[in-house]
Amino acid sequence: MQIESLISPGRTLCGIEGGSKKRALELLANTIAQDIPDIDGDELFRRLIGRERLGSTGIGHGVAIPHCRVEKCTGTVGALITLTDPIDFDAIDSQPVDILFAMLVPEDAHDEHLQTLATLAGALNNPEYRQRLRKAASDKALYQAAIAPL
Repeated sequence: MQIESLISPGRTLCGIEGGSKKRALELLANTIAQDIPDIDGDELFRRLIGRERLGSTGIGHGVAIPHCRVEKCTGTVGALITLTDPIDFDAIDSQPVDILFAMLVPEDAHDEHLQTLATLAGALNNPEYRQRLRKAASDKALYQAAIAPL
């Protein structure tokens, strides 16, 4: 899996004011919905919140991978945002989150979903990769940092 296949420049936002977990998830949902008109932002937001109620998607080291299944999704879709100020995300290491990489999969995706999630988590657990994302100063620089080989 290439990260480049998950995100696009239009779904990559650098230095956003998050404010709260709920607001950050809303930003991710709206960012995806603006780039992919078939996906309803409000419905996506509800699904992301529903997934978070099952357990936090904060994987540690200031990173969260909010994810859910979406009916009108034809393939795996991602969005990446970095926040100006880290937010509480109930992460497994209790650290606040400043990198959020959302992942949506079709309703019927099973093994693919788990493999993509594992690959993405592996990349985001790499300290050099996280540092590269945090150093980005613009949307374009963040996108380039995200898709560059590890």
